[in-house]
Amino acid sequence: MEIQLLDKKFVLSIPEENILEKISLVAHSMNRDLADKNPLFVAILNGSFMFASDLMKKINFPCQISFVKLASYHGTTSTNNVLELVGLNENLAGKTVVIIEDIVDSGLTMTKVIELLKSRGTEKILIATLLFKPSALQHDLKPDYVAMEIPNDFIIGYGLDYDGYGRNLKDIYTIKN
Repeated sequence: MEIQLLDKKFVLSIPEENILEKISLVAHSMNRDLADKNPLFVAILNGSFMFASDLMKKINFPCQISFVKLASYHGTTSTNNVLELVGLNENLAGKTVVIIEDIVDSGLTMTKVIELLKSRGTEKILIATLLFKPSALQHDLKPDYVAMEIPNDFIIGYGLDYDGYGRNLKDIYTIKN
């Protein structure tokens, strides 16, 4: 199946059924690993909203969730400068925090988020990502929970966007060359 968003064409690469199956596996691992930790899940908006929603439906232990945005300089290109987490009001001292992210590629954003969380006294920080692009990774980090590893292609759907469009798609699509 092929779709068009703005000036680009995309082809179906990961159907919703496959996404949900992989999220179930991540949740199973978390239910085993984190049942006695009472963690705070910190979902990074906008991209992680679908992943966070489907993941949390399958978590069966006491936990909290907070949704945050990263404030940075605006523009058409990356500034490589993440300023702060907006919306995180919880006391993190001594807490286990699980970052929920839609995609980890270069690792720059995740590295900055980890620094910000550590500065608030977290005991342990774990990373849960829907998608991981190991070939794009430029920072020394390894997500703890990965639903799927993918090639370094531009994708949309299931929370990921192209200029703000496509987040609502239930499947994941890859840009057509």
